[in-house]
Amino acid sequence: MIEVKNLTKRYDGVVAVNNISFKVERGEILGFLGPNGAGKTTTLRIITGYLPPTKGSCKVAGFDVEENPIEAKRRIGYLPENNPLYDDMKVIEYLEFIGRLREIDNLSKRISETIDICNLNEVIGKGINELSRGYKQRVGLAQSIIHNPDILIMDEPTEGLDPNQKREVRELIRELGKEKTVILSTHILPEVEVTCDRVIIINKGRIVADGPKEEIHRMSRGKEILRVELRAPKEEVLKAFEENEAIGNVEVKERGTTVEYEIETSRDLREDVFNLAVARNWTLLEMQRKAISLEDIFMELTSEK
Repeated sequence: MIEVKNLTKRYDGVVAVNNISFKVERGEILGFLGPNGAGKTTTLRIITGYLPPTKGSCKVAGFDVEENPIEAKRRIGYLPENNPLYDDMKVIEYLEFIGRLREIDNLSKRISETIDICNLNEVIGKGINELSRGYKQRVGLAQSIIHNPDILIMDEPTEGLDPNQKREVRELIRELGKEKTVILSTHILPEVEVTCDRVIIINKGRIVADGPKEEIHRMSRGKEILRVELRAPKEEVLKAFEENEAIGNVEVKERGTTVEYEIETSRDLREDVFNLAVARNWTLLEMQRKAISLEDIFMELTSEK
């Protein structure tokens, strides 16, 4: 449904997007991640036809966004990062206005359906300027789906929502993603973990990771973290850890009479540590295994070297 090929965007000599390519199919929810200034919002604006590329191409449902911009835009629902709304309109007036622009048949029925989907019944008669930030975000979401598009592109869709509203929006995105193509750009990485099927990470205008969540996790080379709290001589513990080839970096935090060790490892070390504690007469107070998270991988791929 979306095909980006060799896409580049320059601003006065500054390369914002640098020769990136990817495809997104129907029924796929893509998490599009990157630090501030990485090029993700620029990429979304090119896909939606708000910005022209410097070079490269983008097709939406088979239509080139430069050669057939109207046909491409008909198939896209877009919730931009800054969620521009007409504050002097009432919610119902705004949705009617968007519906007429989209030339929607049976508009009253579609507005009613969209209001129910986005839980806007309580504020439908209010002015947009009267709404909380959360409700304004829901209105922005409503305008993006009112024409029942094949493709949804959402830039920070849960910004300003409370935890319950965020959960509702995540559930809505997952439901919509069963039949539509969805690109979700967000800085909330746990949101990507529970919502998206696939992840693209972009940094300094280039794609540094692209694949299903499980594949992205494997980029950690199978590493995990083991947190251990011991009452034992610190130097003795560190020396014993050094002798185990599966142990990588070890961070040490002293906590009064005990010491916490955060161990980077390539396999499950809990049995090894337990046996060491028994053999050396260490007091083992706590042991917690933690897999490398998407946030850990994101930081590794996008941090300054």
